[in-house]
Amino acid sequence: MLKDEVAKAFKIIQDGGIILYPTDTIWGIGCDATNTEAIQKIYRLKQRDEAKSMIILLDTDNKLQSYISEVPDIAYDLIEFAENPLTLVMPGAKNISPAIINSDGSVGVRVVKHQFCEQLIQRMKKPLVSTSANISGKASPQYFSQIDQEIIDGVDYVVDIDQHSMEIKNPSTIMRLAPNGGFEFIRR
Repeated sequence: MLKDEVAKAFKIIQDGGIILYPTDTIWGIGCDATNTEAIQKIYRLKQRDEAKSMIILLDTDNKLQSYISEVPDIAYDLIEFAENPLTLVMPGAKNISPAIINSDGSVGVRVVKHQFCEQLIQRMKKPLVSTSANISGKASPQYFSQIDQEIIDGVDYVVDIDQHSMEIKNPSTIMRLAPNGGFEFIRR
């Protein structure tokens, strides 16, 4: 089941499509983080201003250096000891589509702890874009049954895992990290 869903989602992403999928936080819309056209499809679906960035998911913190020029040492400790899902916004984004890099050169990164996401990212050998499964300005859905039909109809594939789960998951904590290790909370 899990393996099949990973394979189906991988094929869609390889072909430049966008998927609706469960994460360790809320349901997300995602694609290949190096594919600008696919990223723009997500912005259009969400009716979102491209200045509002999306994040990338990685399966392991070992890959941070592939996408961030200078990873502050504290980033590894924060990821290791975070009790809840944690997104780190760091400057010096690289090797991903410019469409997902903030105007200041930063990108939000979360090392995801969710079997489906981990396996998909391993198959992709690239980061997975993640953004909440809602039209911009509307509330983020806490579970699948709250996702707008417009979003479901607008993606190329809906992952058939956890659709009936009523476990309430919260969005990740977001911290901005400077290369010198300084940080601030954006969302707790």
